[in-house]
Amino acid sequence: MLLAIDSGNTNIVFAVFDDKGEMRGEWRSATNVNRTADELWVWLTHLLQLAEIKRTDIDAAIIATVVPATLFNLKSLCRKYFHVDPLVVGEPDVDLGIGVLMDNPDEVGADRLVNAVAANERYGGPVIVIDFGTATTFDVIDGKGNYCGGIIAPGINLSLEALHQAAAKLPRVAITKPKRVIGKSTVPAMQAGIFWGYVGLIEGLVVRIRKEYAEDHGGEGADMHVIATGGLAPLFVDSSSYINVSDVELTLNGLRSIYRRNRPQ
Repeated sequence: MLLAIDSGNTNIVFAVFDDKGEMRGEWRSATNVNRTADELWVWLTHLLQLAEIKRTDIDAAIIATVVPATLFNLKSLCRKYFHVDPLVVGEPDVDLGIGVLMDNPDEVGADRLVNAVAANERYGGPVIVIDFGTATTFDVIDGKGNYCGGIIAPGINLSLEALHQAAAKLPRVAITKPKRVIGKSTVPAMQAGIFWGYVGLIEGLVVRIRKEYAEDHGGEGADMHVIATGGLAPLFVDSSSYINVSDVELTLNGLRSIYRRNRPQ
């Protein structure tokens, strides 16, 4: 079995795939750079037991992280408790199977490249991937599967927290889909601003990306598909016709694809 680890700014996601490619379990832990391999193991071992997965069943691992400080402990977890040497996305010996058409390819977050691999494999290009994470990112994959670049915007929770911190009378509110755009009190007004504001952000940027891509590629991509991923993706799918598919397991499936490419069974 394969242990796939996606270490983001807010959460670390652990998933186990069996030899048929089926996901046997998925768990999240808050990202904490001070959490040791031993602490992670104590937490993870109970979840594996609940899923009826033995430690000895796991014979491979792959890691993608955008928080470099977590890498040492994640590698130690794999080596000490699962006795496997993990592949790490971004290291020179790991082949993604796609081109990275950026001025500085090393600056691209590992999660964005993993999403590009999965989107190309599962949906084909050209395609736009919107990831609703700590940041809201828009990534463009061309018809050959190459990563072309994208956009980084503040994440939804980050925007809500900034609004609360900067304005003394504005409370902390939960993200939800308001029934109306015009709020009749402070909380609904904030929720409408964040939710419908992000819908406007999504649709406006998708239009501009499609237009610019089509101009650069002789008309190709004018109606390119949009894939949404990340924990908040389902909240927006039904509120915008610009999003074609919600795939919250896109990154994890991308990790599995990269592992298979580099260490075929």
